Amino acid sequence: MALMKAVFLEAPGRISLREVPVPEPGPGELLVRVKAALTCGTDLKTYLRGHPLMPLPGPLGHEFSGVVAKRGRGLRRFPPGTEVMAVHTAPCRACQLCRQGLYNLCPELPRTMALGAFAQFILLPAHVVRENVFVKPPHLGFQEAAFLEPLSCVLHGMRLVRPRRGQTALVMGAGPIGLLHLLVLRGLGLRVALTALEPQRLRLARRLGAEVVFTPGQEARLWARYPQGLRYVFECTGQARAWQKAPEYAQKGGTVVLFGGLGKGAKVQFLAETIHYHELTLRGSFHFSPQDVREARRLLLEGRIDVRPLISGRYGLQQTEHCLRRLKQGRGIKYVLEP
Repeated sequence: MALMKAVFLEAPGRISLREVPVPEPGPGELLVRVKAALTCGTDLKTYLRGHPLMPLPGPLGHEFSGVVAKRGRGLRRFPPGTEVMAVHTAPCRACQLCRQGLYNLCPELPRTMALGAFAQFILLPAHVVRENVFVKPPHLGFQEAAFLEPLSCVLHGMRLVRPRRGQTALVMGAGPIGLLHLLVLRGLGLRVALTALEPQRLRLARRLGAEVVFTPGQEARLWARYPQGLRYVFECTGQARAWQKAPEYAQKGGTVVLFGGLGKGAKVQFLAETIHYHELTLRGSFHFSPQDVREARRLLLEGRIDVRPLISGRYGLQQTEHCLRRLKQGRGIKYVLEP
């Protein structure tokens, strides 16, 4: 029996590198040799406190690219040796929500997702292979291709509100998702401001095109440039206090996109008169649809955005916990794990 190395979260704050059997692909499935896997905020939160959708002990990692090692019976596409980019979920296309076009809300998504990209191999279910696996062209590196999943999430929120060239936007948070928002918005031709706590991340945001950067308490910088507020506000911190603050930055008739998820049971309060008299729109954004994945792939293939500045280092699987600890300390944006 062939074995592979795989990172497992044994308990919150405790990671192991196990030797486990290499999965055997079933009908329509793909076994992919992972070439690059990215850390993300969900990995960090899961490492620190667990996750209701990820039973422990369990595998980690879901942003990746690689090379097809083996394909299951009946699958004619993606012969072994094909370089691929993929996301880890796909809708069932049969439930009531899917029939309404709400593919990102399909109840099957959390039950059928492919986890375990922090490993030498990952097994992709047949429904994911049918919908959300693509050939990676040679000109796109494995590291950049691994951004397909987080970029799809960002583009979903953009598609909901359709920002246009010349408009203004504020991004709250300078983690990987906040900085991806910045890159996409600048690529669309918007004028963008960004707020965050970490000075080094604010400096990076300036290099990536933010017109104004500021920490909480330095709002005078923002109002000097945008005295009427901003057309869009994208909350990317996942902090309740940031959710509550976000409407205060929006101009009259503006839209607030609440991207950063809060913990189960979390509640926030908004100033009612601001929402009512300014006619603000508050919009949630969750996950992605197949349309978002295709658009993310197009942007990456065409070089419309450069994600390389968000890569903070490259490590082996044995250094996974080191990477997560650095992220906990606010050091780095995204780390690449290369099995």
